[in-house]
Amino acid sequence: MIRRQIAVVGAGMAAARLTAQLFARDPGAAVTLFGDEAYAPYNRALLADVLTGRLPAGTIGLPSSAAQVRTGVEVVAVDTAARTLESADGSIAGYDTLVFATGSNPVLPPIRNLHCTSNTGEGGELKQGVHAFRTLADCARLAAAVPGARRAVVIGGGILGVSAARALAALGLPVEIVHQAPYLMERHLDEDGGAALHRALDRLGVAVYAENRAKSLHGTDRAEGVTLANGYRLDADLVVLACGARPRVGLARAAGLEVRTGIVVDDGMAASAPDVYAIGDCTEHRGVVHGLSGPAWEQADVLAARLCGAEAAYTGSRVGARLTAGPVEIAAFGDVDPVAGGAHDVIRLADPTRGSYKKLVLRGDRLVGAILVGDLATVGALTHAYERDEPVPADPLHLLIPQGAPQ
Repeated sequence: MIRRQIAVVGAGMAAARLTAQLFARDPGAAVTLFGDEAYAPYNRALLADVLTGRLPAGTIGLPSSAAQVRTGVEVVAVDTAARTLESADGSIAGYDTLVFATGSNPVLPPIRNLHCTSNTGEGGELKQGVHAFRTLADCARLAAAVPGARRAVVIGGGILGVSAARALAALGLPVEIVHQAPYLMERHLDEDGGAALHRALDRLGVAVYAENRAKSLHGTDRAEGVTLANGYRLDADLVVLACGARPRVGLARAAGLEVRTGIVVDDGMAASAPDVYAIGDCTEHRGVVHGLSGPAWEQADVLAARLCGAEAAYTGSRVGARLTAGPVEIAAFGDVDPVAGGAHDVIRLADPTRGSYKKLVLRGDRLVGAILVGDLATVGALTHAYERDEPVPADPLHLLIPQGAPQ
């Protein structure tokens, strides 16, 4: 029996999930992953734990079943008419079904003097001491730089920036976060939650400069400090860029696929060419780009089902953020703004002595959003009620206080 050849451009978390689901449904599937990193698929969410040494790099790999994984292979061109892929080494591979799982690239902030100028000119290599933090290779370079560093600045106070700052502080470095928004993780937390996170980082020795923008870097070819827009200078010989990510769509656009912010897909994850699909961070579904692992896995599950002949549709995801390892624990999901969410009831519990903050947002008897900072004891019950859209107890306070905990 001749098997359909499924080619996946990308070997990240979405690709690994897709192959696992495909082989669960069809153990004889013929799948090849093309990944430009030197590593087989791994769990990117655990990079901070690799940085601190809590987890060895070899333990965060993801199973890719019986797929052929071609690491270190960059696909540079796709011909959807001929159904071929061209790699950087000039080799050509054919496919019957093509899946884009190209992920995203880190956003570099508009900071003057970010790049080396002595050899490559502006726009060339980043200065020594300046690091992105998105791949295992980034993690290895950052870990190698930490022992010789004196002070670190993390630019960006989203979940990635907080995770990086926490890891660097655990390694003994003085760390400062520069964040443009009024409070940390503003996409997921409210102001009180951001303040609780700020206090938790303070206890770790991490200083936070909210409502501040990094304007320029000091140093010729090596970072020596960061100047803020208000003129204040932070000395640092280690700078981590954590300013978000942008869907990686250049290959798809060059192949003639419909691309807006991400590769446009329908409810079956199909792109705008026959037998071409996209999943994960690179996709745009119903005008939304998620950029999170949860939606990527849900999209992979739908696509695996469809490629194996089952009925399945992706209609969107209930998304959230979670940071659980180490002394700073956070979980947030749903509509945490009661006005935007059209909710009627809000329950808050704050315990500054324990460094915890909890919030439930309810619409009738349904949980539509929640924030937990510093205490995730009830996160399982909350997530269950939210994801299944089940009625909450008559006294929803029980969802915030573990059974047997002191009142």
